[in-house]
Amino acid sequence: MLSLRNISKSFDGKTVLRDISFNFPERAVTALRGPSGCGKTTLVNIILGLLAPDAGEVLLPTGVRVAAVFQEDRLIEHFSAARNVRLTAPATVTDAQIHDALAALGLEEGDKRVSQFSGGMRRRVAVARAALYRPQILLLDEPFKGLDEDMRARTASFLCRACAEATVVLVTHDADEAALMGAAAELRLEPQKGEQ
Repeated sequence: MLSLRNISKSFDGKTVLRDISFNFPERAVTALRGPSGCGKTTLVNIILGLLAPDAGEVLLPTGVRVAAVFQEDRLIEHFSAARNVRLTAPATVTDAQIHDALAALGLEEGDKRVSQFSGGMRRRVAVARAALYRPQILLLDEPFKGLDEDMRARTASFLCRACAEATVVLVTHDADEAALMGAAAELRLEPQKGEQ
């Protein structure tokens, strides 16, 4: 189980997160919500181990497979969509499964370089890459950014199928996106007042 225990973080004397504790339900989607600047991405980076908290700890089982869709797509520009996905996919994932996943996300041209893709198409490649890593914990930092309503629904449906057994943390401002993903729980962050 993924758990947070008394997580706090400040930058330049400004408190961003204060004493956050939460147990994420296993094999379910938790919406991480709150206004811009309240620390959602900071908390994701702490969970991923990319940023150390000032206080508290993240409890994560040893050896668990963790994947993320970041706010930036973090793709290799001169690689095809399929090759970007292949980079992180386990050897048990076949090329046909990669192409099927991309097609399910409306990306039938998986052999094209991602440098030729629109922002929304690139976003969906990042989603496919994370899902086909077959994570046990999946962190999604605004995964529907740049997608129209129909493509949001299609992407959410893909994620719900592909990651049905994963513990999912969905960062979103939008209650409708949380509903699309079938969020079973919510962790709401609020901006911190004053200095630490």
